[in-house]
Amino acid sequence: MTAHDEAFHDEVAAVPPPRPRVVLVDGVPMSGLAVQVQDPRGVVVAVHGGATSSAYFDCPGQPRLSLLRSAAARGFTAIALDRPGYGASAVYAADFADPDRRVTAAFAAVDKILGDGDRGAGLFLVGHSAGCELALRMVTARSDVLGIELAGTGLRYSDNAKAIISEATVTSRPAGLRDLLWQPTELYPAEVLTGALSAPGVAYEAAVTANWARRDFPEIAARVDVPVQFSVADHESVWESTPEALGDVAALFTNAPRVLVSTMTDSGHNLSVGLSADTYHRNVMSFIEECIAGSQDRDHEQSEAG
Repeated sequence: MTAHDEAFHDEVAAVPPPRPRVVLVDGVPMSGLAVQVQDPRGVVVAVHGGATSSAYFDCPGQPRLSLLRSAAARGFTAIALDRPGYGASAVYAADFADPDRRVTAAFAAVDKILGDGDRGAGLFLVGHSAGCELALRMVTARSDVLGIELAGTGLRYSDNAKAIISEATVTSRPAGLRDLLWQPTELYPAEVLTGALSAPGVAYEAAVTANWARRDFPEIAARVDVPVQFSVADHESVWESTPEALGDVAALFTNAPRVLVSTMTDSGHNLSVGLSADTYHRNVMSFIEECIAGSQDRDHEQSEAG
């Protein structure tokens, strides 16, 4: 580790813990974690995957591995949402079968958490695994999103994953699912291998999973018109991650001005809570910096043309 890396780890560790937030959206409580900074350069909105919560982006017992704290140390306000049907909205999960309602509720929660606070250059979405569905839909719904980072998803399950996931239900997790998601164990801190990040799944995710790779991912991706970074772990075991498979994912984004594919070494499926999460988050933040620069360049060009 370089002296620069050590200094930044100290800065991340010095960031105050994210605050739990609960806001009402049309009478439904929506929750998450947030770190708000003064004069933010932008706002990072992170969307967790299945059977976990917003805590995924603030790694338990490992502040240096926290996406929220890493973003705040770089001058960004950061919000990790509990997806609709998770956290405080769990008892209302049946109300969120409509994807448009999930998008509306998620944005309303972000807007209420931010209040009248400055948003800097705009919003940046980070989606993981099943959370990529909501994150991608959010990108296509508003014009103040400047870029998106996706991880833990794909177009084709690995052979091993097909057999295991076919047996999964909302109330039953088949044997082998935990190993599929959390191997190799040596790539994760002990704190996250105890089930501390686990949360009950929601019924609507069965339809999300069934339709994602076959229908929804290609359809939504084709409508994305902001820069995209797609990150994959070198030990990804859920999704096919051959060069051909990664190329097929990148090719979905036919309307995006830029698509980056990034492979993270010494990493498993759950990139944001692995021992290499700090490296992954630095990569995400570098991508966000590029999105800001690109947005500023476009604004300058439009100003000169006008």
